[in-house]
Amino acid sequence: MRRADRLFQLVQLIRGRRLSTAAWLAQRLEVSERTVYRDVADLQHQGVPIRGEAGVGYCLEKGFDLPPLMFTTHEAQALVASVRMASAWMDTDLAQHAQEALGKVLAALPASYRTQAEQLAVYAPPVAPSSDLQHLGALRQAVALRQTLQLHYQDAHNRLSQRTIRPLGCFYWGQVWTLGAWCEDKHAFRSFRIDRIQQLQVLHEASPYPHQDGQTVADYVRANAPTGTWQRLQ
Repeated sequence: MRRADRLFQLVQLIRGRRLSTAAWLAQRLEVSERTVYRDVADLQHQGVPIRGEAGVGYCLEKGFDLPPLMFTTHEAQALVASVRMASAWMDTDLAQHAQEALGKVLAALPASYRTQAEQLAVYAPPVAPSSDLQHLGALRQAVALRQTLQLHYQDAHNRLSQRTIRPLGCFYWGQVWTLGAWCEDKHAFRSFRIDRIQQLQVLHEASPYPHQDGQTVADYVRANAPTGTWQRLQ
């Protein structure tokens, strides 16, 4: 890697984290820590506002920006593969936005890079019937707006129930989507398979549910993570 490219990548790595140690930067750049110290010092001398010191870590002052970056061929191919795979798993609206974003990236690339990226022989056929994703867009919106929902749900034993929930996040497992939620009926976290949701209705549309300690998506993840497995699907 040319030194100029390494310095550019070093700034990108520091900018992407709140604090980056020299050891972590050296590992990512595949150089010695001494080289990182020297490169950081050179960047600071050139006016790049990197704060921090050896043995502590580095960060970039807010407001600093770089000229528009250019993707390499491999990075462009990785973006194409990612969007193709994600589009097969997402609802129609989100998949369309992903395709449009990718189009903007590819349009900014040199013609040779764009051609190589578009010809990538990696494809992702749909993994689930579109009917399994019919509620995904509405659930994503409900999470973003903190909308309380009432679900008509059919469990693995074909039992029907109604649940009042606070949706926290949508999770994809390679075969099915699930909704992580706080169930107001059970006063506990629950996971619902999205393809088993028969109906959903927004309650109190004008009043987002409040943030409450112990009932956030971070709490949901922590509650399921310690055993190494997620809570059994309902």
